[in-house]
Amino acid sequence: MTKELYPRERLAQVRRAADEAGLGALLLTPGPDLRYVTGYDALPLERLTCLVVPADRDPFLVVPRLELPAARESPAGSLGVELVPWDETDDPFALVAARLPRDVAKVAVADRMWAVMALRFRAALPGAEQVAAGGVLRELRMRKSAAEVAALREAGAAIDRVHRAIPGFLKPGRTEREVGRDIADAIIAEGHDGVDFVIVGSGPNGANPHAELSERVIRPGEPVVVDIGGTMPSGYCSDSTRNYCVGEPPADYAAYYDVLREAQEASCRAVRAGATPEAVDAAGRDIIAAAGYGGHFFHRTGHGIGLETHEDPYIVAGNTEPLAPGMAFSIEPGIYPGAHGARIEDIVVCTQDGFERMNHTPRETVIVD
Repeated sequence: MTKELYPRERLAQVRRAADEAGLGALLLTPGPDLRYVTGYDALPLERLTCLVVPADRDPFLVVPRLELPAARESPAGSLGVELVPWDETDDPFALVAARLPRDVAKVAVADRMWAVMALRFRAALPGAEQVAAGGVLRELRMRKSAAEVAALREAGAAIDRVHRAIPGFLKPGRTEREVGRDIADAIIAEGHDGVDFVIVGSGPNGANPHAELSERVIRPGEPVVVDIGGTMPSGYCSDSTRNYCVGEPPADYAAYYDVLREAQEASCRAVRAGATPEAVDAAGRDIIAAAGYGGHFFHRTGHGIGLETHEDPYIVAGNTEPLAPGMAFSIEPGIYPGAHGARIEDIVVCTQDGFERMNHTPRETVIVD
């Protein structure tokens, strides 16, 4: 899948995008942008690794000599990009500047570039305005290729397998932290390279969308929100939220959960090419508000996903940029009254006439005996 995920023509697309943006060059240090363009998951070190994509000449990858073997063995090594090693006594920032036109007026630096490196580039290229590279790359990164969708589908299946195992971890008397450790182990066991986050929100902690794992003991009759995700060997991420209850849930929870399920399904059905993110957000939010729970849904409906768990597009009021086939994002409305809460989250991919779900576990509250 590697060649399909990081095709040679992507570098040409990025170069054209840099030229159309009026840039002298793109400067991409380790992070999701560098991995998107080259497939090289470089270590973020104090030593500079930087892909330089000039608008008017061939790209090159500056790497510490220590990291040259890793760069050669990465997908970047098969793209035909010139590898430019530097030694411990060299100034790699001056090396980059010397290979660019003297009159370069604007460069784009990676969104995740360390500030100290951006400042070093500013000193090395004093006449060049710096802008964020994300604005140049976002159109490419938002529209996933068939290979990227396949990678997200694989990630979705892996996190679904973890959710199917969770009833075996949830027992009265166990703490959120104990359950979280089991879930983290399962995320790795089911094929992820890394655990990005584990939320186990029991009782009132379920009303905090970003609750941290705690020593709180899970009690009988308590709803539990489980939001989990990781990064696959492909670099693409998973993210899914499901809801559990140790025994029968409270009556008030069951009432608003029915509303939440209807809202999540309505937002999913609103996804199609040409629809706006704010319309997708409104489709579910209006149902929640009409049922009297509007004040208990206080975050956006979703976020894009790919090489990062959170990226464009964002499914939120005010975002009127039309959706397009290949855009991947979460649909995750929530209701959080206080004594407990609930959120249902699926990753979906926009298609020409609708959407494809990446997650397929049941959306009903799972009752754990």
